[in-house]
Amino acid sequence: MSPPLNAVERVEVQVLVDNVTDNLSTLPKDITHEWAYLLRGGFLKEIAGEHICCACHGLSLIITAKSGDTTHTVLFDSGPEGYAVIRNGARLYVDFGAIEAIVLSHGHWDHAGGMLAALDLIRKSNGGREVPFYAHPEMFRKRAVQRPGGMLVPYKQIPDPLTLIKNGAGVISSAAEQFFQSDMFYASGEIPRVTPYETGYAGHVRLAEDGKTWEPDPWIMDERFLAVNVKDKGVIVFTACSHAGVVNVLRHAAEVFDGIPLYAVMGGFHLSGPGMEERIIDTVRDMKEFGLPRIVPGHCTGWRAVTALVNEFGEDIIVPSAVGRYHVF
Repeated sequence: MSPPLNAVERVEVQVLVDNVTDNLSTLPKDITHEWAYLLRGGFLKEIAGEHICCACHGLSLIITAKSGDTTHTVLFDSGPEGYAVIRNGARLYVDFGAIEAIVLSHGHWDHAGGMLAALDLIRKSNGGREVPFYAHPEMFRKRAVQRPGGMLVPYKQIPDPLTLIKNGAGVISSAAEQFFQSDMFYASGEIPRVTPYETGYAGHVRLAEDGKTWEPDPWIMDERFLAVNVKDKGVIVFTACSHAGVVNVLRHAAEVFDGIPLYAVMGGFHLSGPGMEERIIDTVRDMKEFGLPRIVPGHCTGWRAVTALVNEFGEDIIVPSAVGRYHVF
């Protein structure tokens, strides 16, 4: 039996990195866009390009859970490169010293490329303390995409465990689920693939154990989701890329937290691109089974999927993500 995921009173999410910037659209009262957030805090003295965040292909969320006098903050992924972490962190006045742990969702460059910069910022602000770093051992395999015709395009390698350790990470490498930070956070184990249409990432390969040949890797089994349980609401599921399929992610979360409703899902749903967009209709249909009050699609979801989600669920439920936004659950 897994330990319980302790309910918290409040969850705050700062979007540090995402594909989209949108500071003009109106939002629900529990979400603040970047400019309003900075103006409210007195940080934005002049509206100019050099004072605002940059959007780029990737995802990084700073998630803070609060319960009574207990507060814990976790970094979920780090975007594609250090520049975005440093630039956006400075403009959002991020307190990197408050980040107590890091969770890496899976071993792709657009989620781990900024990790060393993030570790540097955290340790410069926390007195040099080691930062727990939750990972799956398969995340560090060399990956590539096989294009039509057979050409391999390699992914940039993410920082390996020794490099992370040298840069102050306390690497906890395990395929098992993890409860941490006063059991207020949950990082999943491997996500079962059960839906007939969520068939993985076609053309995705990894370097075999022999270090010479490439082997199919459509399932990307190292992927995991992060979850927090909000009192009187339910579980918020943070899914960075949903290579498992967002419906598989939600079904596994519902099974793990049987008896606790799912309240929200936030992150990339990977419904963009050839072979992925054909899953949109089935995905939107099956997401209805969870009765989610809030869905926050971002990163790799794609505009066609966002449009389909809005058409099905409405603007009271669907609020697309954007860099710099501040969410309160």
